[in-house]
Amino acid sequence: MTPPATALRAIGWPWDGVPPAGPWAEAMAAHPQARPARVVEQHRSGYVVADAIDRAFSVESPPQWQLPPGYRRGRVAPDERAVVGDWVLVEEERIVALLPRRSAIKRGAAGDHYRQQLIAANVDTVLVVCGLDGDFNPRRIERYLLLVRGEGVGPVVVLTKADRADADVEAARAALADVVAAGAGGAPVPVVAVDARDPASVAALAPFLAPGNTAVLVGSSGAGKSTLANTLLGRNRMKTGQVRERDARGRHTTTHRALLPLPGGACLIDTPGMRELKPTGEEALAEGGFADIEALAGQCRFRDCRHAAEPGCAVRAAVEAGTLDAGRLGNYLKLRDALADASGRLASRLAQQDPRAPGAPARRPGPGRHRR
Repeated sequence: MTPPATALRAIGWPWDGVPPAGPWAEAMAAHPQARPARVVEQHRSGYVVADAIDRAFSVESPPQWQLPPGYRRGRVAPDERAVVGDWVLVEEERIVALLPRRSAIKRGAAGDHYRQQLIAANVDTVLVVCGLDGDFNPRRIERYLLLVRGEGVGPVVVLTKADRADADVEAARAALADVVAAGAGGAPVPVVAVDARDPASVAALAPFLAPGNTAVLVGSSGAGKSTLANTLLGRNRMKTGQVRERDARGRHTTTHRALLPLPGGACLIDTPGMRELKPTGEEALAEGGFADIEALAGQCRFRDCRHAAEPGCAVRAAVEAGTLDAGRLGNYLKLRDALADASGRLASRLAQQDPRAPGAPARRPGPGRHRR
């Protein structure tokens, strides 16, 4: 392996000792003077990229392959913009190409209009962080897992603040038993309880942070993501703050996403807290940990059963029998409706982009034109 490849491998370069192939090789051949780098920070004014652990530099924004007017007016699709974790080609301190992504963590953006918001790219593991205080919320963890599981990455639930006197780790594990159960064709989600300030406790995450892998921290503000990141780094790199006593919420001390190379050879992406978790419309409820409810739904008398008051509803029968938690069913129904709404918005957006796509609205005759 050449020294440049060794330097890139230290920040997650996926080609370990072999030349890039497929679309990666094609993109690099189209820009023979450019060099690969990774986006390690994303700001409104531009990006910070790196081609080695100790060599980061700013690049101009918007990137060269995006026309400035289009970028400013939001005409560039979100998935065509670089995000932390992306691999790009850089030439003369400008990004000239975005290399294909192996994975992308995203959510539906807030607001009435359909839009996807990318959180991080090219990750292998998602650490869903939740505190064992007022922050603990199985339903929120369920939503995170729905967004993550369909991306082909491995989620891990990390329960922080296990050192608190009132922390009941076993009760939390029991409350998450159904949430982290195996999805459709998948394995159960690991649950790890840690004291985020204690290196010996955090060492339990080592199996998920192998050299060359990239993990991203997600969770609400105040869950302990930045504290966990600092402990994994072995130094205070990320700013931390106190949480409010009344609701255990933080004050958004992390204001931007950042990729941090860890001493053990893995990379960690820290992210600001997220309060709203909207599906993108691309998720599948069965893959999101609801395979058992989906299987019960298949036993209902009516194929279009809404699991409300219909006769012969196997899902409601399971709730009445005590084999299905009513709160979990309520979250399933909310997510089902939210996912259906997002799927419809996504289909409409795709139809607008390609009028020939199935379901595209018929074009109306313009001025001076007449229907025959």
